[in-house]
Amino acid sequence: MNFEKKKFLQTRFISLLQRLDVNTPPRWGKMNVQQMIEHFTDAVMLASGKFNLPIITPRDSLLRYREFLLSEKPFKENTKSPVMGEEPAALRKHTPQAAIGKLQEELINFFKTFEKNPNLITRNPVFGDLNFDENIQLIHKHALHHLKQFGIEAH
Repeated sequence: MNFEKKKFLQTRFISLLQRLDVNTPPRWGKMNVQQMIEHFTDAVMLASGKFNLPIITPRDSLLRYREFLLSEKPFKENTKSPVMGEEPAALRKHTPQAAIGKLQEELINFFKTFEKNPNLITRNPVFGDLNFDENIQLIHKHALHHLKQFGIEAH
């Protein structure tokens, strides 16, 4: 278990998003700041087991994908999520601040869910079935990717 990554997600990630100017253009991709936050919220809800998607990665590629997940290699710029459409999803919240509030709520829920059930396994459509530590690794890697997308270098 990487306590630094867990601590980052629990204490630093939201404050970095709160300081981000909502008009900051992305370095890559089509999402604006609020679309990215809402996309990230969906990813956290998926990690919490709030909804279930089938694994779409071919079985013969899953081991390679998981090796990448567990490595410290970052996602490449412009990495396309195979579960997202070509265009960003419509906004669900009225303001970026409301979107951040929802993300914070879902991060808290993620940690409570695994606190109540430490052996829970949740399904990620790209990386397969993940335990708590693997979900922390993915959420942290995903967070750094999107922060970098909007010009924030964090560790």
